[in-house]
Amino acid sequence: MSTKRSSSGDALEATAFWATGPCRSELRREQVAPPARGEALVRTLYSGISRGTEMLVHRGAVPQRVAHLMRAPFQSGEFPFPVKYGYLSVGVVDQGPPGWPGRRVFCLHPHQDRYVVPVEALTLIPDEVPSERAVLAGSVETAINALWECAPRIGDRVAVVGAGIIGASLAALLRRFPLSRLQLVDPDPAKGAVAEAVGVEWAAPGDAMTHCDIVYHASATEAGLAGGLGQLGEEGDLVELSWYGTDSPAVPLGLDFHARRLRIRASQVGVIAAPRRARRTHADRLSLAFDALTDPVFDALLGGASSFAELPEVMESMCQGSLPGMCRIIAYPGTPSHTKRG
Repeated sequence: MSTKRSSSGDALEATAFWATGPCRSELRREQVAPPARGEALVRTLYSGISRGTEMLVHRGAVPQRVAHLMRAPFQSGEFPFPVKYGYLSVGVVDQGPPGWPGRRVFCLHPHQDRYVVPVEALTLIPDEVPSERAVLAGSVETAINALWECAPRIGDRVAVVGAGIIGASLAALLRRFPLSRLQLVDPDPAKGAVAEAVGVEWAAPGDAMTHCDIVYHASATEAGLAGGLGQLGEEGDLVELSWYGTDSPAVPLGLDFHARRLRIRASQVGVIAAPRRARRTHADRLSLAFDALTDPVFDALLGGASSFAELPEVMESMCQGSLPGMCRIIAYPGTPSHTKRG
């Protein structure tokens, strides 16, 4: 799609994805001002769909009490609807300060074919990281934050419950640690192939190991949370990465929860985990995510691809649970996709 001048002067036309109601959405034309000093015009190559938070947004399940905390950096509109939401965008700078044009960048921007943002909001993508894999930066950053929240020690027994994009990202990072045992736990047998590709052991919930030192929970299910607590050993830690929106899962705090002195820790990517908050910035954390993404193993986390024009249909299918898989890639006009379609 070529850049067009609008009748309002120097403004450029762009197309953006908007959620307009529960499991309903559309592509809207809008105007984008040309980049000012210190800003860049980005042409999107790919964006990714977060199956967790974005699905809650698309269903209208963001509690008003925390709506201000759940705003994406370049969100437009207000929860519940209409809202322009998203935060996994990879593109190339078409206009910007010297040294920026032609560079590939990652940005926490909603699904949109071109946009203007301050250059401070852009992260340069290393040459070793393909553009499609770079879409995973937000998920890997979330996983890094969880590891900072509760870091494994040598010889630990660690389980990751939930083999979605966050859980699989965690497992891919944890396989580097000198652990005595690591499992990726998920009831879906198809996730066994993901675990194998990442290089970790898969287990169904009924076969999951017990006496774990740490369990990272990312299934966003009541059953997964209960199972994760059951896997912990004495005084073990469960790190909760799932966000349930307006749902209120039951947490099994009876039986031997107190007798075994178990701990549940919340982890949320919006802030740096407390153990590193004084010494790391958001930019440091994102840079570390891109260092990790130089590893081709993360390609196993990429799911099927769809065109930007198909995004409303794709989002509706995902919202209704009829399009399973890992990270869904959205390819923009003029961008070849090498990800397997499905």
